[in-house]
Amino acid sequence: MTSPIEQAWELAKRRFADIGVDVDAALDTLDRLPVSIHCWQGDDVAGFENPQGLLTGGIQATGNYPGKARNAAELRADLEQALALIPGPNRLNLHAIYLESDTPVPRNEIEPRHFTHWVDWAKRHNLGLDFNPSCFSHPLSASGFTLSSADPQVRRFWIEHCQASRRVSAYFGQQLGSASVMNIWVPDGMKDTPVDRLAPRQRLVSALDEVLAEKLDPAHHIDAVESKLFGIGAESYTVGSNEFYLGYAASRQTALCLDAGHFHPTEVISDKISSAMLYVPRLLLHVSRPVRWDSDHVVLLDDETQAIASEIVRHQLADRVHIGLDFFDASINRIAAWVIGTRNMKKALLRALLEPTEMLRQREQQGDYTARLALLEEQKSLPWQAVWETYCQRHDVPADARWLDTVRDYEQQILSQR
Repeated sequence: MTSPIEQAWELAKRRFADIGVDVDAALDTLDRLPVSIHCWQGDDVAGFENPQGLLTGGIQATGNYPGKARNAAELRADLEQALALIPGPNRLNLHAIYLESDTPVPRNEIEPRHFTHWVDWAKRHNLGLDFNPSCFSHPLSASGFTLSSADPQVRRFWIEHCQASRRVSAYFGQQLGSASVMNIWVPDGMKDTPVDRLAPRQRLVSALDEVLAEKLDPAHHIDAVESKLFGIGAESYTVGSNEFYLGYAASRQTALCLDAGHFHPTEVISDKISSAMLYVPRLLLHVSRPVRWDSDHVVLLDDETQAIASEIVRHQLADRVHIGLDFFDASINRIAAWVIGTRNMKKALLRALLEPTEMLRQREQQGDYTARLALLEEQKSLPWQAVWETYCQRHDVPADARWLDTVRDYEQQILSQR
């Protein structure tokens, strides 16, 4: 006797076949689309460099839900629990402040040896690793300027930190056989309106060029740069604006990072993907959920998440777009936050893969916008959930909200003891 999930799957296959969609092919493609899960959701971006983990640079993690990870071993255990509830391929995105060392290590002196435990863990779990220099929460970022600082000693420190970070990233790629995407974001800016907007940007260009001067194997390492609209303490002027980094990425042919929360509330990054891809070789996406500002809420299966996934799939950009997540909600169970956000990103990718894109494109080219709208709306009612449940079942993870029971058990047995 077939199970309800199997029955729903067979019905879904027929329904999607009627519009020319092969659901088996869609699941095969989904199995080739990894999502890079951000480690910093697990400990509120504190890292292991400073026990106090005081956040600066316009970053805030609000809430005080019990049980956050206090060290690398706890963070890896929490990640393992989350990964066990997320179907399909994943990666892990690390910041430099998640190094492991028995003695303090200046950020401009980090080395691959400070991340060997992460690499060994990633090998055991068949994960790729991505990386980020941490240009915030440090005495030499207190002025509000790092790579664009007018102080040559401060600027030199952060240049060396980013250079060291690139070598760590390349080590990840070499060890794991999958290129590490290293994203450079700096919080540089001013609270009030500056007189000289140009000089900091000139210094930032020069500093970035120096950071990227060492040639690294692209099979091991990919450089990305990330813009921001504003931050706390940098409300009036951000050195690394969208225009700055789009120009930099296009002229230097680095990857460009688009963060869902780093633009004006009326802007969405889904509409920027097709434009940016005309000028840069790769995109890195930080999928997040802004609520009136860059507040990094847990990703929902909302219109913008779906639009981001649809842009990737419709234009066959999976080989040039790297999907990462970037949110940190300390008001709810942190493992549940990982699971909810990552599963939603994967659901959006699946729904995009189940779209009859060629049929819709033909209607659009024929000028039949009535059919385009009608088909897009009817598509929303097709039984994609049955396909998702089968995908989860194939990866031996809960297909519905029963995963929350596992998280609650882990919370009672592990998190509550911290």
